[in-house]
Amino acid sequence: MTGFGDPDGAELAIRNGAWDYIAKPLSAQEIMLCIERTLQYRDKKRSTSQAFALKREGILGESPKLRACMDKVAQAANSDVPVLISGETGTGKELFAWAVHTNSARAQKNFVVLDCAALPETLVESTLFGHVRGAFTGADKARDGLIKQADGGTLFMDEIGELSIGIQKTFLRVLQEKRYRPVGGSQEVHSDFRLVAATNRDLDAMVGKGTFRDDLLFRIRTLAISLPPLREIKEDLKGFALHYLAKFGERSNGETKGFSPEFLDHLMGYDWPGNIRELVQALERAVVAAENDPILFPAHLPEHIRIHLARTSVLQRMPQPHLPKSDEPPNPSAGLTSLNDIREAGLARIEKDYLVDLMRRTGGNVPEACRISGLSRSRLYTLLKKYSVSTS
Repeated sequence: MTGFGDPDGAELAIRNGAWDYIAKPLSAQEIMLCIERTLQYRDKKRSTSQAFALKREGILGESPKLRACMDKVAQAANSDVPVLISGETGTGKELFAWAVHTNSARAQKNFVVLDCAALPETLVESTLFGHVRGAFTGADKARDGLIKQADGGTLFMDEIGELSIGIQKTFLRVLQEKRYRPVGGSQEVHSDFRLVAATNRDLDAMVGKGTFRDDLLFRIRTLAISLPPLREIKEDLKGFALHYLAKFGERSNGETKGFSPEFLDHLMGYDWPGNIRELVQALERAVVAAENDPILFPAHLPEHIRIHLARTSVLQRMPQPHLPKSDEPPNPSAGLTSLNDIREAGLARIEKDYLVDLMRRTGGNVPEACRISGLSRSRLYTLLKKYSVSTS
């Protein structure tokens, strides 16, 4: 509930699991109705809870955000609608796609993977739809495409935002009709596939720029799963570290290494821009650096992580500059502030001026502001709040 409602705040609340977003003025009846609906939904969900345990397929973590994602996997497994999995690079989108497949009625059929980002434009149609013999130079025999290979199973299209507009239009019809024509063919072929797509891009922003079709987005996002970055589920980090260190120990037929409290503090203090993938690589490098030492210490972590944490620690301990108020008389006896204080104050002014100009140029469009600035949505909101900059 808020007295200062704005569209971006409403979006942020819903994305973070809010049942509803109510702006003042409001009545007690309105609040009660919302609460009653919430409780009814909860009771209904409990009474119809799944009678089987989900196969997690390597998915770790028990944080609320990850449990919410697993609830979405359960919904997807009980239906046959297209699923869109979004999340930053390294958050495990393919693992979740595999979990959707293995928990569904299609589990005994093929799970076919297409990496749209690694597919040359000239081979897209042939890869997806296959071709008949003689369709082009070198086509000495007919070949099924990935859509046919996924017949009865699941087609996982990773980084679907990389498809060209032309292929998007063609694929939309295939997705709707489940029929297509192989390259060079004269007859249409049927394939009963279930689509699971993934992206680390903002498809809504791409629709606004005209680089992604809105009708295709509506179709593939029938059920959406948004995976949290590692920095938002740090309560799971210790469990992740224990799991992967045990895995490394089994693989090398050696003893599983432990870690010191300081090592865990360093893991918790880092933001992990590469998410789970970066964590696994960092742990593996730490194990190699430790050699025969049974315990991991911060010194075993990759250098770039230790440098980042050291710089952050120094900045946090630096004294904040004293900026006199406009009505505060000058004090000639006060000494000059340090150069670092001046730098910090100057940086604050530059950041605020940039944010004001950014909001003005984008008209308060937060997704567009994130794209231009390179900031994540949560970081942008933090800075806007810090400097009291409005999105309107």
